Amino acid sequence: MPERVREAAPGPATTPPRRRLLRSRRRAGLLMVAPALLHATIWIGIPLVAAVVLSFTSYDVLTPPRFVGLENFRDLFGDDVFRRAVLNTSIYTFFTVPVAMAIALLIALMLNTKLTGRAIFRTAIFIPQVTATIAVALVWLWIYDPRSGLANAVLSFLGLSGPNWLSSTSWAMPAVIAVGIWQGIGLKMLIYLAALQSLPAELYEAASVDGASKVRQFFSLTLPLLKPATFFVFVTSVIGAFQSFDQVYILTDGGPANSTTMMTYEIYKSAFREFRMGYACAQSLVLFALLLVLTLVNRRITGGDRGSR
Repeated sequence: MPERVREAAPGPATTPPRRRLLRSRRRAGLLMVAPALLHATIWIGIPLVAAVVLSFTSYDVLTPPRFVGLENFRDLFGDDVFRRAVLNTSIYTFFTVPVAMAIALLIALMLNTKLTGRAIFRTAIFIPQVTATIAVALVWLWIYDPRSGLANAVLSFLGLSGPNWLSSTSWAMPAVIAVGIWQGIGLKMLIYLAALQSLPAELYEAASVDGASKVRQFFSLTLPLLKPATFFVFVTSVIGAFQSFDQVYILTDGGPANSTTMMTYEIYKSAFREFRMGYACAQSLVLFALLLVLTLVNRRITGGDRGSR
C-alpha cells in the first residue's frame, strides 16, 4: 500500500496546471508593464537621481561637475529672489486652485442637468485646456494691452480707467492669476462632470422622498461623494500651479521687479540663462519637496480616496 501511494504522488518536477497558469499570467503582466517601466526609468528615475547628485555640485555644462556639498542649498535659502518666487508661487496656487475648482464644480453641476446645448458648452469650456499655453498667453497679452486691449476697452466703456496690467507691480500678479484660473477650469469641470454622472441616482431619489432640498442634497450627498474626485483634482491642480511657467514667460518674463516670478521660472533662469545646473537642481529638489509635503498634508486632511470606500 505505501508503494502505491508513492507511485500516485506527483514528483517534484510536476507543476500543477493552476500554478503554471499563474506564472504565465505573471509573465504576461510583466511584459505588458515593461514599456511603461522602461519609460519611467529612463525619463523619470535616471533624471531624478541625476538631479539629486548634481544638486551637490557646481556644474555649468561646459566643465566637469565639482562637488561643493551643501553650498547650493545654503545659497538657495539665502537667495531673496528665490524666496520671492516661492511666495509668488504660493500666492498663485492659493488663488488659482480653489477658485478654479469652485467654478469648475458649479459649471459641472449646471452641465449635469438637462441643459439645451450641453455639448457645445462643454466643448467651449474645455477648449482652453487643450490649447497651447503659449497661444493662450499671446491672446491674453493682447487682452491686457493698455492701449488696444479688450480689458481696458471694457473698463473704458464702463467709464473706468484701466491700469497698465502687466507693467504694474500691483496688477501683474492678479493678471497672471486670472489667466491661470481661466485656463484651468476645463479639465476640472470634465473630471467633476464625470464624477457627478457616476453618482447613484437612488440616493437622491431617497433624499427627495425624505424632503431634502437641493441645497441639502448638495452638502449632504454630492460633496461627500465627490471627495475622491476633489482629492484628485486638488493634487493635480496644485502640481500644475507649482509648475506654471509658460504664462509668466510670455506675459511678464518674471517682472516687473520680480513680482510675478515663479519657482519654475527661476529654475529655468538658473539652468539655461546662467548655466548654474547644480543650483537649478537644488531648486528643483526644493520644489519637489514642497509638492510632496502638500500632497501628503492634503491626503491626511481629506482622507485621500477613502471617500470612495
